[in-house]
Amino acid sequence: MSLKPYKTLMKPAEDEFIINKSRFIGHGRPCETEAEALEFLSEMRSKYKDATHNCYAYIIGPNMGVMRYSDDGEPGGTAGLPIIEVLKARGVTNCAVVVTRYFGGVLLGAGGLVRAYSQGAAAAVNACGVGVMHPTARYLMEIGYPLVNRMDYFLKDQPVIVEDRAFTDVVTYTLIVRCADEEAFLRRLSDAAEGAVEPLRYEELYLPWPEEAEA
Repeated sequence: MSLKPYKTLMKPAEDEFIINKSRFIGHGRPCETEAEALEFLSEMRSKYKDATHNCYAYIIGPNMGVMRYSDDGEPGGTAGLPIIEVLKARGVTNCAVVVTRYFGGVLLGAGGLVRAYSQGAAAAVNACGVGVMHPTARYLMEIGYPLVNRMDYFLKDQPVIVEDRAFTDVVTYTLIVRCADEEAFLRRLSDAAEGAVEPLRYEELYLPWPEEAEA
């Protein structure tokens, strides 16, 4: 299999809190490329240009090949590094987190900053949610109308998602199935249809699957 599963943030989201009068806002976003991560960082810097700091970290690549972070003016090692350590601890990649700080007039000290930025990163990750992106195959499958009821009944108990059904002179199903489940599913499909169905595999991509789909 050419692709491997990886964990990432499921949606853009944010959360915030106050520590000793300083306001911290943790923002997270899934990003498939470094360019997307940098674009997200630019958006946050523009949106919160009046903030004291916009510290960030991002990890890109299913194998976490690209890791970058910045303290953005905070003392070295107190902001960007704690953020990226949270991402590494959660095992997520292809994502970026920005923790914005509005200074409230009370110094937190190095230890306090590390804890605050760690909390900001964790708040962002929790708000976004973590899911698994699985290598997934997409299929087209044409069947005759007499087989529709049997096929619908069969598919209900299979580890597949029916994305679409198109009704013309035949019924065309668009199915997605995790690559890990693909071989066994195709065997069961052939048995259920008594060899009368020849699904066409036309795409392999990463897609999020619900937790209960993981075996």
